[in-house]
Amino acid sequence: MQTVIKAVIFDMDGVLIDSEPLWRIAMVKGFTDIGVPFTEDDCRKTTGMRFKEVVDIWLNHFKITSISALDFENKVTDNLTELIQNKGKAINGVIDILEFCHKKQLKIGLATSSSVKLMKKVLNKLEIESYFDATISAEYMLYAKPHPEVYLTCANQLAVHPINCLVIEDSVNGCISGKAAQMKVIAVPDVDHNKDERFGIADYKYSNMHQALEGIKQIIDK
Repeated sequence: MQTVIKAVIFDMDGVLIDSEPLWRIAMVKGFTDIGVPFTEDDCRKTTGMRFKEVVDIWLNHFKITSISALDFENKVTDNLTELIQNKGKAINGVIDILEFCHKKQLKIGLATSSSVKLMKKVLNKLEIESYFDATISAEYMLYAKPHPEVYLTCANQLAVHPINCLVIEDSVNGCISGKAAQMKVIAVPDVDHNKDERFGIADYKYSNMHQALEGIKQIIDK
């Protein structure tokens, strides 16, 4: 029996906004400012994780005691917020997906590991908040992706059963989170992660949002 999709839930970073390069710039600057050699490849190792956990991992790794985790998190977040304001752009093709979902009268949700502050900044910068019926951050949740809590919370806010939800993700952790929530998952990884075999957990995998839209049309119209 074909599952009827009633809602589409978007991840944010790397799905709605091309923010992963901006994250890397902000993180490299943050660590450089406190005298720690840090590279963009280091950033890629924690893609898809909640930033608070990323900070804890790296400060412990480098045995940094000169700055608290909270102060460092705020420092990088402030840098990133400025970068989003000045350079933030929607992922090519994602507005077309939002428009399609809206015209099909599907519920539209956002489930992100990023903070509430960053979520609001992105929605305002891209001028897309009006599309969403629910916008959920995992910032204050007990668990972050790959745990399904943020997606289950979003589905609850949308009043749609998880099995009737379709997730769009760009990270392996995000795909695991969506699948753990019993949702259908579309993976659209960036070029750096496109060949990662772990994306096999997703129900569908596309190279860009234009391909994803064509796939969504087939899924919705079945």
